[in-house]
Amino acid sequence: MKLLVTGADGFVAGSVVGQSSPSWTVCSLALTPVAYQRPGLTWHVFDLRDEERLRCVFKEFAPDAVIHTAAMADIDFCEANKEVAEAVNVGVTRNVASLCQEYNARMIFLSTDTVFDGKKRMYSEHDVPDPLNFYGETKVRGEQIVRGMVERHVITRLSLVMGLPVIGAGNSFLAKTIAALKEGREVGFPDEEIRTPVDVITLGRALLELACSEYTGYMHLSGMDRLTRFAMAQRIAERLGYSEERVVVKNPSAIPGRAPRPRDVSLNNSLARKTLKTPMRNLSDALDLVLVAQ
Repeated sequence: MKLLVTGADGFVAGSVVGQSSPSWTVCSLALTPVAYQRPGLTWHVFDLRDEERLRCVFKEFAPDAVIHTAAMADIDFCEANKEVAEAVNVGVTRNVASLCQEYNARMIFLSTDTVFDGKKRMYSEHDVPDPLNFYGETKVRGEQIVRGMVERHVITRLSLVMGLPVIGAGNSFLAKTIAALKEGREVGFPDEEIRTPVDVITLGRALLELACSEYTGYMHLSGMDRLTRFAMAQRIAERLGYSEERVVVKNPSAIPGRAPRPRDVSLNNSLARKTLKTPMRNLSDALDLVLVAQ
């Protein structure tokens, strides 16, 4: 297996690269350097908007599968910087998809639960996207590109990803929450945003499994528990032995320039549970897994 991973300096991709089989040859594309090394792993550090450099990597490596995690994922940044967000989330995805089809590589594309408007609940793969913010719009367009251009593809929609970085720094809300609790500070989470959080270890394993499978189409990767972000933070504090009183309700709508968020984008993961050997976990088991992995 020759696996290429984009955005390899990120939180999710770190789990993919860190858990990939030692027998695989892995080519990791990153925007910033990462110290992690192992036999069979190579790093290329450059901006994926460099089409010529990207094409050279594909030509040299000729991957069997590509897990495309690279994205501009900050919702508020995307709303305020639409040109950059489109270049990365749409333009780069189009270039990666074109090269995957040219080199007959299987493409695993990472999308998001925020492609939905939040007016329903427990969205399935058959539900029609209707995003409320520009980030969600770019991800819908990315999905359409991959579906239309790459014969061998999987479009995964991820719920809120929870955990600690496997390699690299990553952007982990759990790490920030733990640090705040240790310092005796309060942590604020919204009480109106409902998600089905998935842990980063399980997610990495699921993506690697999909890279080796023959499945084609959409798949929702999410945890077993549907809860508000506030309730999730309370359970995390309790699991770590801190008082739930440290977790307070945060009213994000009062933040200037904040892009709109859907209320309930919980995902139905029945297809993943039926298709994958990797089990989808409840929050308690997921916390056990990510904390033990450190």
